[in-house]
Amino acid sequence: MLTQYHSAFLSYMKEQLSETKPVRLYQPAAYIMQLGGKRIRPLLALLAADSVKGSFENTLPAALAVEVFHNFSLVHDDIMDEAPLRRGKATVHKKWDVNTGILSGDVMLVWAYECLNAYSGELFKELTTLFSSTARKVCEGQQYDMDFPNQKIVSQQDYIKMIQYKTAALLGCSLQMGAMVGGLTKSTSQSFYDFGIELGLAFQLQDDYLDAFGNPETFGKQVGGDIIENKKTMLFLLAHELSDAEERKVLKDFFNTNPTDPSQKIEAVKKIFIKSGAVTQIQQLMKEYTQKALKEVESFSIIEEKKLIFKTFALELMERKL
Repeated sequence: MLTQYHSAFLSYMKEQLSETKPVRLYQPAAYIMQLGGKRIRPLLALLAADSVKGSFENTLPAALAVEVFHNFSLVHDDIMDEAPLRRGKATVHKKWDVNTGILSGDVMLVWAYECLNAYSGELFKELTTLFSSTARKVCEGQQYDMDFPNQKIVSQQDYIKMIQYKTAALLGCSLQMGAMVGGLTKSTSQSFYDFGIELGLAFQLQDDYLDAFGNPETFGKQVGGDIIENKKTMLFLLAHELSDAEERKVLKDFFNTNPTDPSQKIEAVKKIFIKSGAVTQIQQLMKEYTQKALKEVESFSIIEEKKLIFKTFALELMERKL
């Protein structure tokens, strides 16, 4: 079933890719959209619509809207983070230049909203209201993320709020939009949104873990990137809390440096993450949020067979089988 959704979405996306001139505006947008990725957000939108006995084909424009928005945010995030790789390939601003990345990202945001023009009446209003609210949360989450390196104290609660806005909100939006296109109201589709939030939190915490300890060939991004950028991820916050005073000072000192060759810094910080117990703790948190997501599925007003698909999706996503 997921394979059917995936094929239908990719086919629809390719039909919608603009070949309009100027080339340097639209080519980078087409490049990032076709770099691959798991297509988690559109798949969840299509699955939600189908599970409530709606037409997943009718949900393709909404699914494309969230995927275009997601990729728009990645283009701009990569510029802010000065990231060289995205999905194992050169980021847009590295392949072209920063100005091209900014402008191509801007037109992708416009494109995302244009996708919703496929709907009308009250459904259009509800979808655009949810989408706009989510877009604002993503921007707020990104700002929190940018603020953290300059803050002396970042609590775990602050961090969870940031990733809820920056990452999880769009997953929740994808699911709720799919359920709404499938026929549910905004209120009756709330459990789909809540599932996406819990799953998104688990997924982002796993992303934090993989940033330090993942396989660069399968992770698709520069391993150790968060450490290089001195980002106060959950791994850092847990290590800071669990370490003794001496190691806490060492950790803080490392996160105030920007060596030309960061390899030694990355390895030293990773050892502190392991020794402090931060790695064990973040893995436990990932399991807890995954279990919360699975519990939300039980409140879905759908048949058990469909619930099983959501549960399997969540578990395979956290095992990076998707």
